[in-house]
Amino acid sequence: MERTEVFERLTKIFRDVFDDENLVITDATNADDIEDWDSLEQITLVVTIEKEFEIKFNVHEVSGFKNVGEMADAILLKAK
Repeated sequence: MERTEVFERLTKIFRDVFDDENLVITDATNADDIEDWDSLEQITLVVTIEKEFEIKFNVHEVSGFKNVGEMADAILLKAK
């Protein structure tokens, strides 16, 4: 799987979770950049990402993500 594919799929997930069809994410995007990104939405994001990519994150991984780029890197390492 290529990083561009991961970002295409992540963009769809972020747009669905935050109900914003115009949302654009980058490697640097983090919770400070998206108004509704709080701890509850973080859980929704993680669960949705895990289902979409058929992977599982542990609590340590999730709490260590500083931005979307780190999420994408972790997905690439875990995805089949």
